[in-house]
Amino acid sequence: MRSELFGTSLESAGTDRFALQNPRMLRVALDGEVMARQGSMVAYQGQVDFAYQGAGGMGKFLKKTFTGEGMPLMKVSGRGDVFLADDAMEVHLVNLEDDALTVNGSNVLAFDSTLAWDIKRVEGASMMAGGVFNTTFTGTGTVAITSHGSPVVLNVDAPTYADIQAAIAWSSSLTTAVRRTAGAGALIGRGSGEAFQLGFSGQGFVVVQASEGRVVAPHSH
Repeated sequence: MRSELFGTSLESAGTDRFALQNPRMLRVALDGEVMARQGSMVAYQGQVDFAYQGAGGMGKFLKKTFTGEGMPLMKVSGRGDVFLADDAMEVHLVNLEDDALTVNGSNVLAFDSTLAWDIKRVEGASMMAGGVFNTTFTGTGTVAITSHGSPVVLNVDAPTYADIQAAIAWSSSLTTAVRRTAGAGALIGRGSGEAFQLGFSGQGFVVVQASEGRVVAPHSH
């Protein structure tokens, strides 16, 4: 049997713990445990167990309920290869080395269980701006994040602004603020992006995806 699939889509032979199988699929060489978005497993090989973790403890569950910051987790443990994906979104790996990263919870695919994480309110964000809450990771380890389309990484060497739905990750050392640039009428439509932007200052970077987020399909019920 012959097919170009057998030449271009075979399982990656790398030995890294976190590796991209392709731009939209993550392979985790598991020997222990890792945290992953619930429902993100598309395939696995070996002896692997999956355990629902909710929002990561009662305190984080209450924060998730109040903030709407969505990161339902599962603990993946055992030995083998696990393949993760989220609606064919692009996957990008960020290696933390005793530092911190802030990520939109809906853009988290997987991360090392050695990393500490918490849901925090974005500094300067009011409830009128949608109550902007994100997830901060600290320590040493890898975070796999997803983006809708290919992102751009902006170095913050001048005041930088991004659509609230498009900014998916940034250096936790940055100072944030919310800037309003239009009246309340701009809230009608695809969310608050036309009226509010996240502002960043300091030294660091911002990852901006090529979209304001997924569109919810219309329905009749």
